Amino acid sequence: MELGPCTSVPCHPKNAMDHANATFEVLADTSDVLVTYSLGCILAVMCLVGIVGNIYTLVVVNLSMTFTGSMYIYIVNLALADLLYLSTIPFVVCTYFVKDWYFGDVGCRVLFSLDLLTMHASIFILTIMSTERYLAVVKPLDTIGRSRDYRRTVTCLVWLVSFLLALPTMILIDLRTSDQGGVTKRMCHPTWQMETYKVYLTILFNTCILAPGLVICYLYIKLAKTYWRSQTAVFTTREMNRCPKQKVLYMIFSIVLTYWACFIPFWLWQLLSIYYKQPGNLTNTTMVYINFIVTCLAYSNSCINPFLYTLLS
Repeated sequence: MELGPCTSVPCHPKNAMDHANATFEVLADTSDVLVTYSLGCILAVMCLVGIVGNIYTLVVVNLSMTFTGSMYIYIVNLALADLLYLSTIPFVVCTYFVKDWYFGDVGCRVLFSLDLLTMHASIFILTIMSTERYLAVVKPLDTIGRSRDYRRTVTCLVWLVSFLLALPTMILIDLRTSDQGGVTKRMCHPTWQMETYKVYLTILFNTCILAPGLVICYLYIKLAKTYWRSQTAVFTTREMNRCPKQKVLYMIFSIVLTYWACFIPFWLWQLLSIYYKQPGNLTNTTMVYINFIVTCLAYSNSCINPFLYTLLS
């Protein structure tokens, strides 16, 4: 929720103030007011749809007996992560409209770290879901023997690790003020050293996208091979029971693909923003618009997920 080209995590320290000033200048241009309000309305609609959809998911999952298996706890935690992520939208919309930060130093620390917390929690839970589906095929008895308390413990550990990864952002950010044409503007400003911040954001890209992506791809390749063999061979009853359930696999795979489609552009833009002051010699206006697009794309993931739960479950 930065005021520059980065949204859910801070821009790099050296250029954060310049990016914020450029954003204010672009948004203050009369010709861009319509675009600003349009994008603000889009985010507001996403917030409403996503919150209603995820609350509906929580209600249905808790009332339905079909979710008493291993997926129950994970689906609930995915929906909670989406709700937390969507809860930051009103603050983003307000900041874009008023061109100022009204939520204080605590707001900077909580809201910026909340984005990273929920992103990591979502992808880690999806990785665990994929792993459980794989183990349900290769070691079905071990999977059946796992209790709900075991899965609750795993999800608690996921949230703890996600919190630790987001903690540096919570600590190393503060509220700064600047004078723009006699008007005092406030913004959340990272206090990192440039090289340290590059390393940190690169680590986050690996933990949020690359490493989970490689693990999930490996698991689905193995599952695809197992499923292919199940369709081309003659099985006993026991072997047929070990074949992966198509609907569960479709649901997890669809959620994972949606996550990547929504967040890979966002993370690539973050990396470009810290390694290059102005990627590809783009104008400030173009950078602001790209930031709006990747912001909407990232938030759209939390709106799409409830439909995937409903349609594929």
